[in-house]
Amino acid sequence: MVCQLRIDLKGAKPPIWRRIVIDASGSLYDLHCAIQGAFGWYNGHLHGFYQGRTVFGIPDSEYDLHRTVDERTTLIADVLRREGDSLEYEYDFGDAWIHKIKLEKILDQSPAETLPACIKGKNACPPEDIGGLWGYYDFLEVINDPEHPDHAEMAEWIGEDSFDPTDFDLQLANGRMTDGCLEPSDW
Repeated sequence: MVCQLRIDLKGAKPPIWRRIVIDASGSLYDLHCAIQGAFGWYNGHLHGFYQGRTVFGIPDSEYDLHRTVDERTTLIADVLRREGDSLEYEYDFGDAWIHKIKLEKILDQSPAETLPACIKGKNACPPEDIGGLWGYYDFLEVINDPEHPDHAEMAEWIGEDSFDPTDFDLQLANGRMTDGCLEPSDW
C-alpha cells in the first residue's frame, strides 16, 4: 500500500508544500527522512511527530518528558489509516518548522518508479538556521534589497548570488529523497 501525502509548512505565505508518495509499511523515521529530502532540510536538528497528545520521535531516557513513542518502530500505516488523517511534524525545535502532514490518498500502486518520491511541490524551502518563519521573512527582505545594510553579509551567508523563494526543483527533491537522511558526518 502506498500513501500519497501533502506536507505543508504551516504559516508560510505564500504556501510552501510538497506532495510525496511513500510506502505505508515504512516507519515514521522513514517519513522523517523523506520530508528532509523533499524540502531540502539537512537533518541537522531534532524533530518530532505529533498526533493529538501522542509524541513520536527517538526516545531519550535522560530528557524524555513526553513519553515519546519510538518513530523507528511506528509504521506510517498505524498513524495515517484513512484518507484525511493527519499529523504534525516539527523540525528544528529552535526555529520551529511545523509541517502539517495529510493523507490525501491510499494507492494500490505508486505513480513513481521508486519510493519515497516527491510528485509535486511549491516554493523553495527556507534555509536552515534562518530563525523560523520570522527570520525567513526578514532574510527575504534583506536578500531582495541590494541597498539593505545587511545584504552583502546575507548574500555571502546563503552562498549564492540570489535566493528565489518561488524556486522548486522536483528532480533535485527526488535526488535528495533517494539519498536518504544526511547524518551529521555527511554535512
